[in-house]
Amino acid sequence: MKKIILAILTFTLFTITSNAQTVEFNHKAGKYLEVDGANIYYEEIENKGKPTLLFLHGGFGSMEDFNSMLQMFANDYHIIGIDSRGHGKSTLGTGKLTYKRLQFDVEAVVNYLQLKDIHIIGFSDGGVIAYRLAAANRIPIRKIVTIGATWSLSDAELVEKIMADMMLVEGWKEIFNFYQLHNPEPDIDRPVEHVIEMWTDKTEDGYPLASVENITAPTLIIRGNDDNSFPLESAVELAAKIKKSLLFNIPFAPHDAHNKYPQFFEAVTKEFLNK
Repeated sequence: MKKIILAILTFTLFTITSNAQTVEFNHKAGKYLEVDGANIYYEEIENKGKPTLLFLHGGFGSMEDFNSMLQMFANDYHIIGIDSRGHGKSTLGTGKLTYKRLQFDVEAVVNYLQLKDIHIIGFSDGGVIAYRLAAANRIPIRKIVTIGATWSLSDAELVEKIMADMMLVEGWKEIFNFYQLHNPEPDIDRPVEHVIEMWTDKTEDGYPLASVENITAPTLIIRGNDDNSFPLESAVELAAKIKKSLLFNIPFAPHDAHNKYPQFFEAVTKEFLNK
């Protein structure tokens, strides 16, 4: 009898797993929105009646960088991914690339799609954009989650110092190849030049700086303890400036802390979003 029950349970589990639909961004199912001279690419994974969860990726990345976590949120959210200007399938346009420019692009997509009840998960540059969006308060944001996202002038100066080492990392080669394959204007030299200029921008068009004090949306700040581009001291200072914030410092984790310990990321992020 025990063997029969075990066989039934095994078959049932296999059937459920086999029938489960894979949730992912694929750079095939999306659309473009023209925004100030650039075509901004976005994808929707529809879940009618559910709040929106917007994913904003990091520098030189794309929405596909979040595919490993989408299944965690698929049942509870209407999911949106945006390729930042000059990244993934979004074109660069002719103007200067700034965090302010990327903020305006996201606002344009949100307004075009008439999105409400927005939660944002932003990694690295995507988190910087999330801070700016929440501080500006021009779209209906409920909560934001940032991972490895810097905010201050001291952070900008630190990024400038470690820039040379960052560009030598082997992983960049794979990222650049992805861009060349997918982007309709695949001239990688231009985006690299513009992104580096954005990373070292110390004007008000760059990092959110003191404007983070205007953020009223509950904010979960996630940092890997081994992240050299976002010091713990900076994260603590940021958490003190955002009134409704929590700081989650993950031991032994690098810049992409969510990939190192996905189980911790899922448990803490879900509880934060659901409260």
